[in-house]
Amino acid sequence: MNNRKVKVHQGDGSFKQTVWKDLKVGDVVKVEKDQFFPADLVLLSSSYEDAVCYVETMNLDGETNLKLKQSLEATASLNDLRNFRAIVKCEDPNANLYSFVGTMDFQEQQYSLSPQQLLLRDSKLRNTDHIYGAVIFTGHDTKVIQNSTNPPSKRSKIEKKMDRIIYFLFGLLFLMAFIGSVYFGIKTKDDLEGRHKRWYLKPQNADVFFDPNRAPIAAVYHFLTALLLYSYLIPISLYVSIEIVKVLQSVFINRDVHMYYEEADRPAHARTSNLNEELGQVHTILSDKTGTLTCNSMEFIKCSVAGTAYGYGFTEVEKAMAKRNGSPLIVKGKGGEQPFDSPKRSSVKGFNFFDERMTNGNWTHEKHSDIIQKFFRLLAVCHTAIPDVDENTGKVTYEAESPDESAFVIAARELGFEFFKRTQTTVSINELDPVSGKRVERTYKLLNVLEFNSTRKRMSVIVRDEEGKLLLLCKGADSVMFERLAKNGRYFEEETIEHVNEYADAGLRTLILAYRELSENEYRAFDEKFTEAKNSISADRETLIDDVTEEVEKDLILLGATAVEDKLQQGVPECIDKLAQAGIKLWVLTGDKMETAINIGYACSLLRQGMKQITIILESPEIKSLEKDGEKNAIAKASKQSVLRQITEGKAQVANSNNSEAFALIIDGKSLTYALADDIKDLFLELAISCASVICCRSSPKQKALVTRLVKEGTKKTTLAIGDGANDVGMLQEADIGIGISGVEGMQAVMSSDIAIAQFRFLERLLLVHGHWCYRRISTMICYFFYKNITFGFTVFLYEAYASFSGQPAYNDWFLSLYNVFFTSLPVIALGVFDQDVSARFCLKFPLLYQEGVQNMLFSWRRIIGWMLNGVISAVIIFFLCTTALSPQAFNKDGKIAEYQILGATMYTCVVWVVNCQMALAISYFTLIQHVVIWGGIALWYLFLLAYGAMPPSLSTTAYKVFVESLAPNPMFYLVTLFVVVSALVPYFVYDAIQMRFFPMYHGMIQWIRYEGRGEDPEFCRMVRQRSIKTTTVGFTARSLARTNPLEDR
Repeated sequence: MNNRKVKVHQGDGSFKQTVWKDLKVGDVVKVEKDQFFPADLVLLSSSYEDAVCYVETMNLDGETNLKLKQSLEATASLNDLRNFRAIVKCEDPNANLYSFVGTMDFQEQQYSLSPQQLLLRDSKLRNTDHIYGAVIFTGHDTKVIQNSTNPPSKRSKIEKKMDRIIYFLFGLLFLMAFIGSVYFGIKTKDDLEGRHKRWYLKPQNADVFFDPNRAPIAAVYHFLTALLLYSYLIPISLYVSIEIVKVLQSVFINRDVHMYYEEADRPAHARTSNLNEELGQVHTILSDKTGTLTCNSMEFIKCSVAGTAYGYGFTEVEKAMAKRNGSPLIVKGKGGEQPFDSPKRSSVKGFNFFDERMTNGNWTHEKHSDIIQKFFRLLAVCHTAIPDVDENTGKVTYEAESPDESAFVIAARELGFEFFKRTQTTVSINELDPVSGKRVERTYKLLNVLEFNSTRKRMSVIVRDEEGKLLLLCKGADSVMFERLAKNGRYFEEETIEHVNEYADAGLRTLILAYRELSENEYRAFDEKFTEAKNSISADRETLIDDVTEEVEKDLILLGATAVEDKLQQGVPECIDKLAQAGIKLWVLTGDKMETAINIGYACSLLRQGMKQITIILESPEIKSLEKDGEKNAIAKASKQSVLRQITEGKAQVANSNNSEAFALIIDGKSLTYALADDIKDLFLELAISCASVICCRSSPKQKALVTRLVKEGTKKTTLAIGDGANDVGMLQEADIGIGISGVEGMQAVMSSDIAIAQFRFLERLLLVHGHWCYRRISTMICYFFYKNITFGFTVFLYEAYASFSGQPAYNDWFLSLYNVFFTSLPVIALGVFDQDVSARFCLKFPLLYQEGVQNMLFSWRRIIGWMLNGVISAVIIFFLCTTALSPQAFNKDGKIAEYQILGATMYTCVVWVVNCQMALAISYFTLIQHVVIWGGIALWYLFLLAYGAMPPSLSTTAYKVFVESLAPNPMFYLVTLFVVVSALVPYFVYDAIQMRFFPMYHGMIQWIRYEGRGEDPEFCRMVRQRSIKTTTVGFTARSLARTNPLEDR
């Protein structure tokens, strides 16, 4: 990347191609269309007359909307760079992509610089022929590099537990080596006494390894030998096998056509393979609302102007509420109240407004047509959207920074106020003249833009109209707008508040619109202070700007309110229902108002009738009076006490219900601040865990991350966070698993996530199918790996004990080395990739199955130790049956006995057969691949024994022709193998048969259902599913169950 080239000004008007890595601060560069910016630049001028340019920031924040950047007016006409001299003073390098503080001294004047003039490295120039820019940050000082921190390291709980098992096996290895060495030392010392018990070792002529006079040293040497000999207990290849399996599992997730979103051409994408099995153990999901549960595709649906409500449409929430109440939808119109007949849906994206009083210019006949005109004029002018006029059709489309803003300018256009042109200093609209009834073009001089941020919660522009009037146009949240109204600007306040509350109840997002006229003196004074604040490069620059804007954004005159709908994504209620049946808890963390969040909760069945709501808010008269006095310490103390009291009362309420009622906890952001305090958070978590659903409203990005951390650390269970915006990044990184939704808000959440999906509904299949399969496969795979290594390792240990701990290995060196590589490696990988206890259809049909992962039933210590004991039992059976069967009688017709190389080869053959046949018993779903690798592994052992035995004795050593001359011709070899294999598998087979028949696990129950042919019996399936639907469970299935059995909610 740093070897890309860009044109750099040489000082004489010419440009030279220079690689990025050679750029220096102060260089002036020329960047052409569709090129990336090589460093952080200050925009000097562009190919447009008003020095604007369009920038794509997808590489920075994932957002696809083009951003409009504008140079300073002083440098806008700069084309001849030969005499250009300027000094830029700016902030130190930092990671904040959305702020920039600096000044430019040019032609003996100082100009303030803002993010509007900043072009960031790795963003791309679009729809602009070229720009000139001055380099201010290069290399590691650029904002994109400052942001490129390492993501948090995440490991699954199974991997961490596996590490502890490895430590246990290391301890077992040292213990076995120690016991053997102590025994060996004692026995070696005994050889000093008169008659040598181990005469074959020739202790009188022995070296240090068997010298009775140096028995302690011999024991130490034996300890080191035993460590090497028993090292096969430690499954080193397990880590490699797991990584291979996880990568292949991720490929299956990525290629699952059922998680492919055709409309946006986006498949699921596992960005890491570390957490596959964690997907099958999720206890709590923490979800954003906007863009995650909803579409984040805003539609202008209603508005309130001059105290009159307009718009007949009904939202999904209103339909769900009417269905919940069992009442029809009623439209209040000119003809009185009448049942709602769904109108034909608008073909215009972002506009779903129906009201004959407003459309087709009919607003001009309304009583307050002058206010309606100002209302839509404000929507057409107060924004930062960029118009794009199609030269062929003349149709105007918009690039806006948010879906809300796009919906507003589209609504204004559809109702007669078309915004069609923006320059650096003007905004032009075509509007309907109520007097002539014709469209007229009006241009407003744009003087200042007071930008929106999460603290201000409002945006304003100051413009001068064609009549010379100075107007401040403002739109913002109701929580900050009503308090800024003038006494003579509140004529319709009560009606507007009532409408805003109705809109919130309907799940709509609302904004308040207001304006005021400014005098020349007032504006001049404001502009001087505003310019001075913008030119400041101190740390409190933003505070200075906010203080200045506070002075002008007051005494506003109310015009009305807008209401846009963010529809539920397709399949969200069904997905939540399935997740609830699986026993997964869902928390919603949103920045929306409480009423909106509650009604979205009802629409997606997160809340239901009969569910008691515990609401924690700070609305007591005492706190309100303290807020008026403005004493911060007193407010904080009273608020904390109030939150603590409400949490305590909520816990008592839940405790008194004896688990017979379902509860929902709803808390706002202000209360959440105190609920997350160190001395309260544990109480808050206890209350939240005891509730069926939790909704946190008005929560900030930091609060989302803190809540996620609290749930993760407090419950010690697996948490999953899912979101789609930059404000969800902290939450995604804090959770055990972060799921990013590639939605309208860009790709920043996706880039910070572990797995990316296009729609919330795909979470159902990701968890209940892939999560369950991956958890089961990895758990069984690890348990089996320990089983096969213990089976093999203990036969080595037992043989060494049989040989008086003399350090004699039971098997040839190559037999030892290739056990985990060739003869038993592929079946375990096939198990981890292909095995299925039940099909995907049954995973979704019986969500209860998911509880196996949540309760960690397949990787509990009991199950792990059970597999290990199975390995010990198999090793004992193999060793003692082989040694008993082959000794001391003659092994072949020549009367020769089975020497240790024959015994070793026979035992090894039995081990290969037993562990591979054990794999066949453990598998639930056979494919051709499994047959090939299991039976192929056994066949490969015989082929290897033939090939290796045919090599010269110097290479094959104890395996020289052992199969051809000793094993293959002898029927005893085959009888022993058959008898030993069957005997070694009997204990597992008996245990598994008893458990399956009398104590089946969840997957066993479903396998029985399928075996008995009752999988299609709806009544029986409903009965089985209801085992997971308790009165505290959410979802529409539980809601219908509560309606059928109303006593259960009492």
